[in-house]
Amino acid sequence: MWKYEKRLQYPISIKKKDLRMAKYLITQYGGSNGEMAAALRYLNQRYTMPDNRGKALLTDIATEESIHTR
Repeated sequence: MWKYEKRLQYPISIKKKDLRMAKYLITQYGGSNGEMAAALRYLNQRYTMPDNRGKALLTDIATEESIHTR
């Protein structure tokens, strides 16, 4: 379903390192409110859904959120 290519959509050139911004970005991906935490919350919530349509929706959302962590 997904094809992963390790290349940037738009070329970038880093002229100056910003460690504060790097720390902020890492927190967004791996912190308590990051992408991986969101994906795991959606997966956990899917097991309490009473209908199959809701389960399918939460599974799709969790899959999409987990793709962002790459």
